[in-house]
Amino acid sequence: MMIYMDNQRIVQFIVTENGERLDKAISAKFPDYSRSQIQSLIKDGHVLVDGQQSKPGVRLKDQSQITVTLQDEPDETAITPEDVKLDVRYEDEDIVVVNKSAGMVVHPSVGHMTGTLVNALLARYPAMIDMQDDPQAEGRMGIVHRLDKDTSGLMVVARHLDALHNLMAQFQERTVEKTYIALLEKRPKTNTGTIDAPIKRDPRQRKRMAVVRDGKPAVTDFEVLDDRYREGRTLVKLKLHTGRTHQIRVHMAFISCPVVGDMVYGYRKQRTGLKRQFLHASELAFDHPRTGERMHFSSDLPVGLQNMLDKLRD
Repeated sequence: MMIYMDNQRIVQFIVTENGERLDKAISAKFPDYSRSQIQSLIKDGHVLVDGQQSKPGVRLKDQSQITVTLQDEPDETAITPEDVKLDVRYEDEDIVVVNKSAGMVVHPSVGHMTGTLVNALLARYPAMIDMQDDPQAEGRMGIVHRLDKDTSGLMVVARHLDALHNLMAQFQERTVEKTYIALLEKRPKTNTGTIDAPIKRDPRQRKRMAVVRDGKPAVTDFEVLDDRYREGRTLVKLKLHTGRTHQIRVHMAFISCPVVGDMVYGYRKQRTGLKRQFLHASELAFDHPRTGERMHFSSDLPVGLQNMLDKLRD
């Protein structure tokens, strides 16, 4: 069954084969979509199994109802390399560490097939295309963690499958250290603290995440760095123990201290003139996938964010 609503195409069908993987079932239904597009549709919440979001590799039950929401017609072109400037902080034959700029989408998806980090990486490291169709990689193309489009900062990317699987295991075991700097609209009640609140897709607004009782575990530490900014705004350091979608933004809004510039979870009408969220991935530490050496990287605030801090001190 197909429904057209508000420029969306909603396709519903019933599974007739027990045990089939979700991503394979979607691929069979939409043969014009690439594997990476299918992965993005599922992970971005545009595919529901019996009304619930699921993972690409989940095994389906006979008579399960699948609902797919499509925004655009299929893009029949594969992911193409693009000569987009990258701030590379480290590279070797196994990994590359990049300092992503705000405004750059990490992975191609429906509506964002060009100008992404992956497009740029493929131009610089063509052999990475070999990871696209590996079943275990699930279309990740070397990406083991993501930053939101309007979040800047450090990311590590695998250049081949062995490195990818090693880094994925480190993230699953929570041995990767990720530190962020954010400016909040309000000062937290304490100088330090831990927010332990489960997160899942907001059942009322599917494009948002929310703290929900039956969500996935999510833990964020915060530390106040400086609270001498106009109207109570406060600079904080944050450390993630989990990697849920929009975790910092959701957790900060949950304690009534939203990130400055966040128009989804914070104030819809911005008062600073900042055209992005004030959130920067400033530190990253992990074990090198080949040597086991502990690798540490740091990144200063971008000029635009530093200028905003200086302005708010006046």
